[in-house]
Amino acid sequence: MSRRPKSETEDPMPPQDGEAAFAIPGEEGGDSVDTDEELAGPLDLAAEGEAVPASIQRGADVIKSYLRDAPTGPGVYRMISAEGEVLYVGKAKSVKKRIASYARGSGHNGRIARMISLTSSMVFVSTATETEALLLETNYIKQMKPRFNVLMRDDKSFPYILLTRDHDAPQLTKHRGARSRKGDYFGPFASVWAVNRTLNALQRAFLLRSCTDSYYENRTRPCLLYQIKRCAGPCTGEIAQEDYAALANEARDFLSGKSRAVREHLAGEMSEAAEALEFERAARLRDRIAALSAIQGEQGINPRTVEEADVFAIVEQAGQFCVEVFFFRTFQNWGNRAYFPRADKSMGEAEVLDAFLAQFYADKPPARLVLLSHDVESRELLEEALSARAGRKVEVAVPQRGERRELVEHASKNGRETIGRKLAETSAQTKLLEALAGVFGIETKLRRVEVYDNSHIMGTNAVGGMVVAGPQGFMKSHYRTFNIKGDDLTPGDDYGMMREVLRRRFARLVKDEGAEAPTPAPETEENADAFPSRPDLILIDGGRGQFQVAQDILKELGVEGVAVASIAKGVDRDAGREMFFVPGKEPFRLPPRDPALYFVQRLRDEAHRFAIGTHRARRKKEFTKSPLDEIAGVGPARKRALLHAFGTAKAISRAGLADLEKVPGINAATAKLVYDFFHDKG
Repeated sequence: MSRRPKSETEDPMPPQDGEAAFAIPGEEGGDSVDTDEELAGPLDLAAEGEAVPASIQRGADVIKSYLRDAPTGPGVYRMISAEGEVLYVGKAKSVKKRIASYARGSGHNGRIARMISLTSSMVFVSTATETEALLLETNYIKQMKPRFNVLMRDDKSFPYILLTRDHDAPQLTKHRGARSRKGDYFGPFASVWAVNRTLNALQRAFLLRSCTDSYYENRTRPCLLYQIKRCAGPCTGEIAQEDYAALANEARDFLSGKSRAVREHLAGEMSEAAEALEFERAARLRDRIAALSAIQGEQGINPRTVEEADVFAIVEQAGQFCVEVFFFRTFQNWGNRAYFPRADKSMGEAEVLDAFLAQFYADKPPARLVLLSHDVESRELLEEALSARAGRKVEVAVPQRGERRELVEHASKNGRETIGRKLAETSAQTKLLEALAGVFGIETKLRRVEVYDNSHIMGTNAVGGMVVAGPQGFMKSHYRTFNIKGDDLTPGDDYGMMREVLRRRFARLVKDEGAEAPTPAPETEENADAFPSRPDLILIDGGRGQFQVAQDILKELGVEGVAVASIAKGVDRDAGREMFFVPGKEPFRLPPRDPALYFVQRLRDEAHRFAIGTHRARRKKEFTKSPLDEIAGVGPARKRALLHAFGTAKAISRAGLADLEKVPGINAATAKLVYDFFHDKG
């Protein structure tokens, strides 16, 4: 690892000694980035014989000064601006050679030239292999999100189906997150909807329980799922344990790809039952076979020769990239998902896909076969890294013919349709934002609109909600909730609640931006696609009072350049008769069929939905809160033991010390803690 010692801006996340050690094959990585081979791009800027712009030459000179310290072997480098922003993270087989290519002041495309011109310092990390460099590069991009890298903007985990192995009666359930529970995981599925659909059919086919262990252990009679033939009822002995275990094994075989064998076995049992005149049993088996057929029939296209594969296809339209991903497991299509990575418009499809793949697999297990629509430069390196992480052979291929090619073409077709819909929606959303700006007299382009609403019942469990909209629609990752906790608030004081929410939101914004709100930076190719953190318009759900509160808070905090408007419910709360308040104008209404009115109503309704949903969740949490939660030293296991012994917290509060000490898992010290909590209140 090397760092120039003289007067450079410090890296905001400086590497520690031995930093490369955590990026070994088999470890979980972060998001990957553009491969650095892109740097030999077209000669758009400063062609031979032309003068190199001073800013680019200055950046090239800075990079040249770091050339002496650059590792000659594989590693990762970071290019950093004067403000400490990480501009770019890259990997290279020979970092020194890669840095030398940057040190030339000419011969770079516009994107690379801009990056060079902004570079003020560099940081290097050596790795043992190029595979390690790929994994480390991925980690850094996930942490730092450099503006010149390709960024995968949706990194939510995928849902799986889990068939547990930690209980005598295995549970079939949906799972997302770390695989800490013992059992068999099947997936990934592209969406929760796909998982729920499959689980619904599996319940009918195999009659496995979906309830939690605590619910299971406290049953005295079968639940509704048993009555509607969605569960075999192991909780109350409606089925023998060995028969239930056989059902679980059948489900495991089916999800592992042995669907034909399972169906043939069930068909044989159905025939035997019919011949023995056991018509009810035969009917049940018939229904189970029909449920299995539904699982396979509803999957869309199902491959005949490809048992397990992830299929990636990238398409580009109007400077926007879309990566369509399909998941195939056990010869079944388990759904698809579209991604819209942030990438420079000058980049090619193969280049963006190359950067996207390492990011995608940073925290997801790969299939045994990965099919691509374009050949990517890092294909062999990616194959090596995925194989090392998975502990088995992973093939990354670009099929040219046969069923594999058909799967890729199907993904490409879906990608083209998806990006077409997205561009149409974005165009419509942009027009609505323009109409909204016209209605409120805002001359600047609206890129971020924040809508605020509060929810409470007589002042209790009060929460504030902020929803955010932009050219891409509702930006749910930017939504925020505020637990209103001001001690000086009168219960039900809507003005005071709105004051607290807005003060907290904009005090944080001012703190993040500095003492004074900066002048908005001119839109460039790098930031045009970035979603801003500062709103152009805040819309308050309320009347003149809330509108005045919003204006006062912005003035108090010195926030400028943010437009304010308020929407008051119409007479008798009728939609279409809302009153609008904006600075410098008399309150007004919009024509009933004005598209801007419908748009504002959608924004207001989304804020209301979000705020009341958060309020209900908080209220539900209060309802289920137990006094045992407040006792230090009584964790979930001991709380469960106490509730199993006494039934309710009220019964525990009445128990004597000797009775508490008899509870399994509760020692004398813990029993004394619990007893004192309920009896020493005074």
